[in-house]
This record gives sequence, C-alpha cells and structure tokens, in this order.
Amino acid sequence: MRKLLFFIPLAVFLILGVVLYLQLGKDTQYMPSALVGKKVPAFTLVSLQDDQVYTHQDLPTAPYLINFWGTWCPACHVEHPFLMALADSGVTIIGIDYKDKKDLAEQWLGQKGNPYQIVLMDEMGRFGMDMGVTGAPETFVVDGSGVVVYRHQGVVNAENWPDIKGYMK
Repeated sequence: MRKLLFFIPLAVFLILGVVLYLQLGKDTQYMPSALVGKKVPAFTLVSLQDDQVYTHQDLPTAPYLINFWGTWCPACHVEHPFLMALADSGVTIIGIDYKDKKDLAEQWLGQKGNPYQIVLMDEMGRFGMDMGVTGAPETFVVDGSGVVVYRHQGVVNAENWPDIKGYMK
C-alpha cells in the first residue's frame, strides 16, 4: 500500500501533462459566445444622435455589425479608423456606446467621425451583459434575420476583417 502512494504524484503529473499537451496550438483569444445561433436579445436603448428610443425590432434586416465601444477604451481608438473605412465601403455598423457618458461620446464622434448607422447608449452595460460582452471593443456579426452568427473580441482591422466579413452573408 505504501509503495502505491509513491506513484500518486507521478500519475497526477502525467495526467496534468496530457491535459496541457492537448491545449497546445489552441487559439487562446477565442471565447465562444452563447448567443451564436440565437437572436439578438430584446433591448430598449436611447440613440446618442437624436434621443429616440430603439428596440431590437428597429435593427436592420440585412447583415450588419454590432460594435461595442467606449471613449475610455484605448483599443477602440485604434479600431476607429478601420471602422470608418468599413462604413465608407457600405458596411452597416450599429454602435453601442458601452458604459460611457453621452457628452464624451458625442465629442469623440464629432472629432473622429461617426462610422455607425445608429449609435445607442448602454450606460449601465445591461445590453452588453445580455450580449455576453467581456470588454470593449467587441463586435458581433448579425444576419438579416437578427441572428448572431459570429463574435469577435478585440480590434477589428485589415488582418482579421476577411474572416469576419465571411460571416456577413
């Protein structure tokens, strides 16, 4: 019995080694979304531009992006010029100003330009929580029937856009 106890650490080490080996080569940035394959959750948010109330029923009926951003987010500043180029090329982007102040968001968009067809305020982060947002920037691809088909965490740029664009069918 005592000899068996000496093999327990070896067994634990081997099991741990196998588990770690199986994780090699996996994308550590990818986090699956529980919403992929489901409709955009119901919401009621106010527009930054005109204080109009929007619900999920007011969203486009063609494929579009939902981009969560904030003036407090350094990566959002990096991403913004690429979003401007996407909007100029005809990509529909719905902006969700996430956990931010209205006056700062208006100033930011006034200075940098507005790539969003609609900008909605999510000051308390409730809609972001419903969407499973872990931080900004975070972008979702939504198909024409309102179903989330892809989630991208981090900056959207020329390098990852071809992959994201592939989901916009």
